[in-house]
Amino acid sequence: MIEIRKMELSDTKAAAQAEKLCFSDNPWSEQAFVNELNNELTSYYIASDNGRIIGYAGFWNVSGEGDITNVGVVPEYRRRGIAGMLIKKITDSARALGLSSLTLEVRKSNIAALNLYTKYGFKVVGERKRYYSNREDALLMTLILE
Repeated sequence: MIEIRKMELSDTKAAAQAEKLCFSDNPWSEQAFVNELNNELTSYYIASDNGRIIGYAGFWNVSGEGDITNVGVVPEYRRRGIAGMLIKKITDSARALGLSSLTLEVRKSNIAALNLYTKYGFKVVGERKRYYSNREDALLMTLILE
């Protein structure tokens, strides 16, 4: 059974392990997740399957606007709706906080992620040239929250 819940400090090691499976380019360390959880401006969630962390997502509350920092689902659990569950949790949380929008960057080549974010109402509003460490461009996407 898949559960979505708030990330806790005890989850950071498993979240960092999942991050390495999700992203080969500069994955976040356990300490990076600890730092995020210790920041009062952040909200992080995990997806678990019978206690195993299989995905995570988080955002910053920056002056009433949300900035999604990461969304990841380990490869063997992809295409099962888990990333969508995490995006829904983030958007619900952002609305509950009274945020006006959510923004994120996504690799221009990541068609699956682009399709996911578009499905949840995000729109491409710009581009960041050579944004990633491998110099790949990022698309800037925003969802206006009602």
